[in-house]
Amino acid sequence: MTIKSPRAAIGLLCFVSFVWGAEFVLVDRAIETVATHTFNGLRFLVATLCLLPLWNLDRANNSDLQAEQTKPYSVTRLLITGFGLGFLLFLGFATQTEGMRYTSVSNAGFITGLNVPLVPLLGFLLFRDKLSKPAWIGVASATAGLYFLTVGDKLVFNSGDFLILICALAFAAHIIATGKTTQKLPSIPLSIIQMAAVAIYSAVAAGLSGEFNFSADNPALLSALLEPIVIIAILVAAIFGSALAYWAQTAAQKILSAHQVALIFALEPLFAHGSAALFLHEVLGVKGWIGAGLILAGMLISELGDKNHPPQMSADEHSSAPTGY
Repeated sequence: MTIKSPRAAIGLLCFVSFVWGAEFVLVDRAIETVATHTFNGLRFLVATLCLLPLWNLDRANNSDLQAEQTKPYSVTRLLITGFGLGFLLFLGFATQTEGMRYTSVSNAGFITGLNVPLVPLLGFLLFRDKLSKPAWIGVASATAGLYFLTVGDKLVFNSGDFLILICALAFAAHIIATGKTTQKLPSIPLSIIQMAAVAIYSAVAAGLSGEFNFSADNPALLSALLEPIVIIAILVAAIFGSALAYWAQTAAQKILSAHQVALIFALEPLFAHGSAALFLHEVLGVKGWIGAGLILAGMLISELGDKNHPPQMSADEHSSAPTGY
């Protein structure tokens, strides 16, 4: 199953941004009961299982094979790429989920959104991709916004904000790596391997960190996992925020540039703050809104001002009719 229409890719990624922003509240509630790596391990295990039927259906229809028959790939490369991208996702979600224990949902959403201006910056530092003047302005604006949002006049950058900043770096690196490595790889198998890799990394981390050794003062693991909010959070995050989201990103980046994908994902912090305000009654305050505004301005300046990255489409994609996805 492939995405052949840029319009469909943009629409689907907008929906992904909505899901990611809205699920911040669910995850914030769930991690009050379940440890970080345990939650993420279950989330990505369910996501892997959700994608397996789609892979079988796709193989039966031969759609992925037909779309990519001129792009040969090796299983070894598929596994290496999948586990490499999966590690970046593991790092991003581990630091994001843990960071949310110590900072607000709104802060987490806006700091995560810093991955947008970080995409061109990391592209420049790692691959010497040309960084335009608007991109530099966007990075500067977003950095100033980060200061107002998290530090203000208190000169304190709490541990949760720092972890979320690492998360933004990991997600930016994942967007860049996806654009650099996935052009000749089938979307669904690669997405499955990524999800499985995050589940494996999270399980190992849970074991090493002793998350399974609950003391007598803590609820048992099974009873914690049976809490309704935990079940709902895992299912929503797994089905929509992981399985659908990373298949959509992998497939969309075959016809959209990393810059375009990052710009669409700039919507995520708006949805995150909206859900936090609606369900958690979080208020940013004057300096918080100044910081959030500067971050959003940095995202938009960085992406809309960069006219050097038009969408890339191969010959077979130009000739293909749009699909539902």
